[in-house]
Amino acid sequence: MDRRSFLLTAAGAGAAGLATSAGFMRWQEITPAVHTPGRAEGHFLRDRGQLPPPSETVETDVVILGSGIAGLSAAWKLGRLGHDDFLLLDGPEAFGNAAGSRYGDLSCPTGAHYLPLPGPESTHVREMLADLGILLRDADQDKPYYDERFILHGPEERLLRGGVWHEGLVPTDASDAAEHKAFFDEMARLRHVRDKDGRRAFAFPLALSSSDPAFAALDRVSFAQWLGEQGYRSATLRWYLDYCCRDDYGAGIERVSAWAGIHYFAGRWGLAANAEENALLTWPGGLAPLAEALAAKAGPRRRSGSAASVREVDGKVEALCFVLEQGKPRTFLVRARRAICAMPLFVASRVVEGIERYGFDPRRHLPDYAPWMVSNFLMRDFPRELPEAQLAWDNVVYRGRGLGYVVSTHQDIRSRPPEKTVFTAYTALSGRTPGEARRWLQSASPDALLELAASDLKEAYGWAFAPCVERVDITLRAHAMAVPQPGFRANAGLAALREADGPLLFAHADLSGLSVFEEAAWWGCLAAGRAARVPA
Repeated sequence: MDRRSFLLTAAGAGAAGLATSAGFMRWQEITPAVHTPGRAEGHFLRDRGQLPPPSETVETDVVILGSGIAGLSAAWKLGRLGHDDFLLLDGPEAFGNAAGSRYGDLSCPTGAHYLPLPGPESTHVREMLADLGILLRDADQDKPYYDERFILHGPEERLLRGGVWHEGLVPTDASDAAEHKAFFDEMARLRHVRDKDGRRAFAFPLALSSSDPAFAALDRVSFAQWLGEQGYRSATLRWYLDYCCRDDYGAGIERVSAWAGIHYFAGRWGLAANAEENALLTWPGGLAPLAEALAAKAGPRRRSGSAASVREVDGKVEALCFVLEQGKPRTFLVRARRAICAMPLFVASRVVEGIERYGFDPRRHLPDYAPWMVSNFLMRDFPRELPEAQLAWDNVVYRGRGLGYVVSTHQDIRSRPPEKTVFTAYTALSGRTPGEARRWLQSASPDALLELAASDLKEAYGWAFAPCVERVDITLRAHAMAVPQPGFRANAGLAALREADGPLLFAHADLSGLSVFEEAAWWGCLAAGRAARVPA
């Protein structure tokens, strides 16, 4: 890639006093490296590239196709059940949306970056965290005790609005404070509402949420429509809710189901003996250290490769798999009694032969996928903050083009800041249709990608930012997450795949219709339990 100048225009809060010749001379030439995990393999499958005959055949009892959180959870659960005859196939990118990267001793996420405390229904996540030494005791109690090293410490979040940093992310004004309070009071009420069967209306995993028709009706309208019907018209409140939906679902309140929008606030009820309600668990590398710990449980039963075709043969499963080596495929065949398809459904719909036989028609049942950018800025120094402003873990710009940035070294408590750090900026391309956004990502120059990736940082620091940057890596995730649009809970195709219990099983957060750790782990664990059953 040609070297490109990382020249940011003088703008934003830090520009005053820095737009000088001395500041200009400190600017550095930056080569933004652009990473597209899975693109080569995905396009090879899309374009139906020719595969050579398999060079080997691998026999195993269970094969897990995909090493995202669903696949890792399936491998972990099989191990917990004492079932060790399985093979975990990485897929095009090890750990998928939970992947991370490193700059020497500094780690950073290239995907998801936190895990909320699991609520009372998420017993599978609590058991997992206990096994990994993150939850230290009382996993079956209302308030478990977690390792303090992984609980997010303050300052947690801040919002740049009107040239001033404010604590927290909710932009309240005196004129609409009452409306803000009314909304959050209602969400608190809904968090504890139960149906006649004792199920909470909104819970993680979604499968344990109430199916009462009164709640199901919320999935027939958009979040924006429901907010209007309820009289929530505050511009600051609606901006915040839109931000939350873009952050978790990759789309704003106009496209997200009202059920999903409410679930964002009413579904979480994570408690701990040594943390506030709904506190977050974080690692410098995002969820990558958690994924690595789960992968370690799989031990040697893991290898590189992606499935090109999956089919049932004589009551078993055959998966033709491939690895691209310098652009050329090498193939191998995996034969298994049962297979767990732990890949996104937009991939499974191309890979699983006759997926319609399982009740899933891609033309009708495939969700929209939101594209994302995750951009890591290796910082040789910390940029100057505004007076009386303290850097937080999550830093968001009001009405910014991105979703803000997190600081990888935030958990590194010491008497003075480390010499280097990583700022990770998140961008959901929700202003375009998913198809338009993917086309833009594929055609955009590194300069254009960098300009968008740095927009919030430029707004926050102006000229103070660029001299501190040593390197930039931009990860493009063209199909990052399924968007929970109105009707997603009534998707018959997803329901059919959730019930599959033959030689081929399905496990992915897509089965829930939204990309959340608890959901991926739930389907992975459930599929592992089914796969471990051996007929009498």
